[in-house]
Amino acid sequence: MANLRISLAVVLFQAVLYRSSDALWCNCTTAECEKTGSLCETDGACMASTSVFEGQEQHIRTCLNQDKLVPPGQPFYCRGAEGYVNTHCCYTDFCNSIDLKVPTGTTSPGHDGGYGPGGTWGLIQLVAVVAGPLFLLCLLLLLGMFLYQYHQRAYNHRQRLEVEDPSCDHLYLAKDRTLQDLIYDLSTSGSGSGLPLFVQRTVARTIVLQEIIGKGRFGEVWRGRWRGGDVAVKIFSSREERSWFREAEIYQTIMLRHENILGFIAADNKDNGTWTQLWLVSDYHEHGSLCDSLHRYSVTTEGMIKLALSAASGLAHLHMEILGTQGKPGIAHRDLKSKNILVKKNCTCAIADLGLAVRHDSATDTIDIAPNQRVGTKRYMAPEVLDETINTRHFDSFKCADIYALGLVYWEIARRFNSGGVHEEYQLPYFDLVPSDPSIEEMRKVVCDQKLRPNIANWWQSYEALRVMGKIMRECWYANGAARLTALRVKKTLSQLSVQEDIKV
Repeated sequence: MANLRISLAVVLFQAVLYRSSDALWCNCTTAECEKTGSLCETDGACMASTSVFEGQEQHIRTCLNQDKLVPPGQPFYCRGAEGYVNTHCCYTDFCNSIDLKVPTGTTSPGHDGGYGPGGTWGLIQLVAVVAGPLFLLCLLLLLGMFLYQYHQRAYNHRQRLEVEDPSCDHLYLAKDRTLQDLIYDLSTSGSGSGLPLFVQRTVARTIVLQEIIGKGRFGEVWRGRWRGGDVAVKIFSSREERSWFREAEIYQTIMLRHENILGFIAADNKDNGTWTQLWLVSDYHEHGSLCDSLHRYSVTTEGMIKLALSAASGLAHLHMEILGTQGKPGIAHRDLKSKNILVKKNCTCAIADLGLAVRHDSATDTIDIAPNQRVGTKRYMAPEVLDETINTRHFDSFKCADIYALGLVYWEIARRFNSGGVHEEYQLPYFDLVPSDPSIEEMRKVVCDQKLRPNIANWWQSYEALRVMGKIMRECWYANGAARLTALRVKKTLSQLSVQEDIKV
């Protein structure tokens, strides 16, 4: 024993004496190190490892050369495996003499815990993992059912209160009420601002859509059926919510109802499960827009005067301010054109599409401008709108712009005048001067810079009705908006013409 210690001491002394400055001495238990007294020299690190194999503990100490210390910072050979190997690397002489603890756990290769033979989970943990999410799901379902029932009860309560409101008894929608009854109620209810909201919802949600009759930038227009009568349903896309709200708001202005303004019936937002539909329900006119009608038919003297006079009557009522507690503010359309005027069964006009309209509060001299980014139709824009010189703080400026557009609509009507079977084909204003979809710049160049207007043919002078129409148009097209006719003046001139021509309107 004494000789062995002397030999080890000699070996250690020699190792220390002759080793290079970068060398590291470590304890070594492998077979290769028996000849060197269980020592090894390395330029890398000392390693100690304890593992469990087939129920037996195994302790290994050895050297790791520099080329095995990869990747840098976390060498692969220095990593342990949870439940299998506990490994430690160090970088000073004989630092691997430590005794490492045996790894805890006895899971088989390929298992990360789990329940069952070789698993680390007990029965309680398994039940908690399965039952926990199920419990949360049930809790959420119960909460959802409670909220739904609460809102349903609140909604039914509101509905019951509204229906039982004595002031609405005459408007209760009995099963035998027809569309004509509803329109009569709208005309005689006194407020002139439309039906109560609960009646509007009831109507809108019992309409059956039949067919699409038009499309526009706002969405679609459908023909619908309600209790045996036809209605028009304008369905706005969800991104046009402001336009829908604005148009419904304008249509429900007190005292707005007029025979030459599209009859508003109801507005409602309907959720079809995928998206929200924004409905605006109005009277249905089978002839469609004035633009469509003029495409299909020419007009007689009587037809021309009826269309022109009724359009002027509707615009005059829109522009007019009615004072009093049941009064009406002045309203400017801002997008008047033949596509936004409908033709009724009696061949008179009804002005529609009030989504861009502005209202004037004379008490405060303020203008209620629609909060959306839409502009009017470029082809029908007045010169002051095209060159941006319009005074938006003065309400009359908007009315003057409407009059300019009315003059263009009159030109469209007059072109279709039928004189002894001869008539011109339908065209849009400025059809010969600008493209089919003109830009602001193109319209400004023609209307403002060149000061051109639609052509009034010389042969119109041969007919008194056409001569008067031509004179009205010129006075609607002045570059200076203040010099243009008013809607009321146009209406009076055409009324006199209808008397001269012995036409009953």
